[in-house]
Amino acid sequence: MNAKPGSTIIAARVLVCCPGRNFVTLIIQTDDGVTGYGDATLNGRERAVASYLQDHVVPMLIGRDAHRIEDLWQLLYRGAYWRRGPVTMTAIAAVDVALWDIKAKYAGMPLYQLLGGRSRDRLLVYGHATGRDVEETLDAIAELKEQGYEAIRAQSGVPGLGKIYGVSESGQAYEPAAGDLPTEEAWDTTSYLRHVPTLFEAIRLRFGDALHLLHDAHHRLSPNEAAQLGRRLEPYQLFWLEDVTPADNPESLRRVRSQTTTPLAIGEVFNSLFDCKLLIQEQLIDYIRASIVHAGGITHWRRIAEFAAIYQVRTGCHGATDLSPITMGCALQVGAWLPNFGIQEHMPHQTPIEEVFTADYRFESGYMYCGESPGHGVVVDEEAAKRFPYKRAYLPVNRLQRDGTMWDW
Repeated sequence: MNAKPGSTIIAARVLVCCPGRNFVTLIIQTDDGVTGYGDATLNGRERAVASYLQDHVVPMLIGRDAHRIEDLWQLLYRGAYWRRGPVTMTAIAAVDVALWDIKAKYAGMPLYQLLGGRSRDRLLVYGHATGRDVEETLDAIAELKEQGYEAIRAQSGVPGLGKIYGVSESGQAYEPAAGDLPTEEAWDTTSYLRHVPTLFEAIRLRFGDALHLLHDAHHRLSPNEAAQLGRRLEPYQLFWLEDVTPADNPESLRRVRSQTTTPLAIGEVFNSLFDCKLLIQEQLIDYIRASIVHAGGITHWRRIAEFAAIYQVRTGCHGATDLSPITMGCALQVGAWLPNFGIQEHMPHQTPIEEVFTADYRFESGYMYCGESPGHGVVVDEEAAKRFPYKRAYLPVNRLQRDGTMWDW
């Protein structure tokens, strides 16, 4: 594959840093000095992707034409033989995003212009309200409303359970990846199913019906339990109920869909169109949550989104702080163009992350606005990154409270 002067990849390197949490960044340079940045972060398995890139992918990039994005995507996907999976697809995404960043910089345009221009002026986002009990969650919702959020994901502690996904023990911002070894949490489905409807009843009583409410069950329910929860939450008119059951067996969502009208969202752990094809085609979900960084980059993610559009399924990209600002920048650029955009998750990155990543997107009164600078709008300060070396961190694991059986976290 011969490259023309001015578009030849002459260098590619992997940067791993921990400005508050671990991020993996791929940096690609062309022979005339244009630089592209790609996110390669896989929460809790960061170095696995870094090794895949440095040891296997980077040597294949040198000397190739940076503008042949589709051809390089196919090379890295088909040429790997061992296809898909979170490590491979995250590595491919890093290359793909960096190349789109380069192409848009050559064009002198924000990335969304290369995709076809805007479909909307701003993007609805949802914030996270969490609390150790219902009252603390209600207070967190009130704070987000004051910031202008029109859509809020609500999670609270469950009586009798010491730790639970989405809720910080300290009452501060929630960050699950921590510790030199995984922490173990206890789970009880009965207590959870009894508690969650009371949380949303309290929210509606205090804040009324206008607020868009979301909730994440985080893969922990059986299909029948998921259907029960969906039915119990119908009176509170959720925007969506997320990850109600593990999607390893997508046919199980038929049971859930047949028993509740609560909108369903799934997909933050998906890596390709093949993971969600049946769910979309049978309209078993309302929102697909695959992220650009874990689903093969912009090239493959937009295939998922365009396939979903055929079946009136909208997007709701994963946007937690375990994805770098690069992925948020890309999600907003693609979301500005995408006709079937639904909503964007928004967990603001805090300092010192902002010392390493500079982004030109912004939040204002419940909406995000993508940047107008050429590329995806996020740049990396490599010198600043050196001040924040990698720190190993694990996501928690879950066991049933009653007998210690390993469970989905």
